[in-house]
Amino acid sequence: MPEAPEAAAPAAPPPPADGAGSHIPGPRSSSPAAPAAASSGGGGGGGRDRYLDLLRALALVRVVVYHTFGWAWLTLLLPSIGIMFALAGSLAAHSLQRPALSVVRGRLRRLLVPFWLFSAAVNVLMLLHGWRPHSWHRMLLWILPLADPPGTAWAEQIIAPLWYIRTYLWLVLLSPWLLKAFRTAPRPCLAACGALAVLAQYDRLPLTEPALTPVVDLATFAACWLLGFAHRDGLLDALRARTVVAAAALCLVAGGWFAYTHPTDEGIDLGEIPLAQALWSAGFVLLLLRFRPRRMGRVPGADGAVGLLNARAVTVYLWHEVALFVSVPLIDLMWDVPFFEARLPLDATWFQFLVVWPLIGAAVLLVGWTEDLAARRRPRLWPAGGPKHGRRACGRAARAR
Repeated sequence: MPEAPEAAAPAAPPPPADGAGSHIPGPRSSSPAAPAAASSGGGGGGGRDRYLDLLRALALVRVVVYHTFGWAWLTLLLPSIGIMFALAGSLAAHSLQRPALSVVRGRLRRLLVPFWLFSAAVNVLMLLHGWRPHSWHRMLLWILPLADPPGTAWAEQIIAPLWYIRTYLWLVLLSPWLLKAFRTAPRPCLAACGALAVLAQYDRLPLTEPALTPVVDLATFAACWLLGFAHRDGLLDALRARTVVAAAALCLVAGGWFAYTHPTDEGIDLGEIPLAQALWSAGFVLLLLRFRPRRMGRVPGADGAVGLLNARAVTVYLWHEVALFVSVPLIDLMWDVPFFEARLPLDATWFQFLVVWPLIGAAVLLVGWTEDLAARRRPRLWPAGGPKHGRRACGRAARAR
């Protein structure tokens, strides 16, 4: 799930070369190094890492593109889910410099408040379409989605992305223990994630539903979360470039080969191949977080869009399938208008993609302010994401958490 925006300080700088950079080192001290005050993205201060913000924005856009066009190859071109988990893991490690209970509570609040509004809307719509829950205790999963909440075939498309919310929730809850274990033994932890991904792929986990699916998703993306820890602690920067390239190449080749030899009905779709997803995403994350640009120039127009997507990441993710769902009857209505029928490519998927974004924008206006409430910020209808405003917002968010 997209990570709500916060002060994204860069990873700690690498230590002086001492010949020990050819392996993953342990933590350099009993507590992580204090993050630098300036962003590694070269954004001119404000505590924001503009490179990480750009990655998150691109990952969100790729999710919308994939769910619109259904192109399986997009999962190879940009494994956005693994990237988002890695970024969230990096921010979680940074936040856990504070007391763990307050950090977990704050992150749950930032996730669950927007989710509860989405939950209320979806449940009302399902009830209006004749749904009658058979198990009321399972309705609690619409409050705390530790497993998949109940739904209907009518709402299947709308609630399908909630698996990410569930996986993110579990990783947040487990982060204090995961971070402690990772800082104690990083390589064994990453190896354990790989072993779990193998077990998940071959259905060897000793679990049944409803516990099996959440554990499979955790096993698939836990390594990306841990690599986010490594980025935040400066462990990736401490590795020699050739070591990271070799490790990433090994993951990408192994993941690509496994995906090629285990195609789905839609082709090579990593979303349906857990082991390939785990390996390919880990390889991408290694490269993106280790070889990030030290400075990024501003792009007029793009900075505002990146800022908006980061400020409303939870809203965009939760409501983009609703926008896709609504776009179908909306385009059907356009067919009844002769001017639209004659002048617009109403039957083109790319036209639906263009229609979806104003609908996502409407969701941002209508419900996006709940993300500000969850972060204990002053609610804004349309966060501009400007540098001066971003500094004030980041400062308030840091104090609130």
